[in-house]
Amino acid sequence: MNLDEDAVRGALRSLSDQFMARSAGGDSRVAKYEHRVNELFNFHRHEIAVLCVLLLRGLQTLGELRARTERLYAFEDLDSVHSAINLLMKREPPLVAVLPRQPGTKESRYMHLLSGSLADSAASTTGTAQREHYTAATPQRESDSARSARITSLESEVAALRQELADLREQFAAFRKQFQ
Repeated sequence: MNLDEDAVRGALRSLSDQFMARSAGGDSRVAKYEHRVNELFNFHRHEIAVLCVLLLRGLQTLGELRARTERLYAFEDLDSVHSAINLLMKREPPLVAVLPRQPGTKESRYMHLLSGSLADSAASTTGTAQREHYTAATPQRESDSARSARITSLESEVAALRQELADLREQFAAFRKQFQ
């Protein structure tokens, strides 16, 4: 991510206007800022740690959350991570949601809801893993005609890729003959 100084200043100004950040002051030559999320929303450190990791890394299991929050908050065990998740899920509105366990995985994954509901998050998400997990979490029924049209489209795409691969193999063989 590349941000210019004006974009950062604009974001800080916006956060300051919403009382979500403030100048940290001090004797430094460089202006420093701090968040005020814990003051505004009455978060505990373990809740902030979980939210930070979910915001930065996307979908996470309890074990991943425990390992990745270590520098922000040292959870004693998975039960303490689970209790932090439950606190965030019980807030009004909920800030975290659990997604059903995916086939072939041992554990369920959790996602933040700070950017909206599960449907909103899936629509705006660009990460493949989050799209896959959301799609599996909320299966959508396809009509037979839509399914057959999709299958036909995929089959034609596979056929085109096979033809392209065959053409590339022929070109490579011809190229190779030049040096033999």
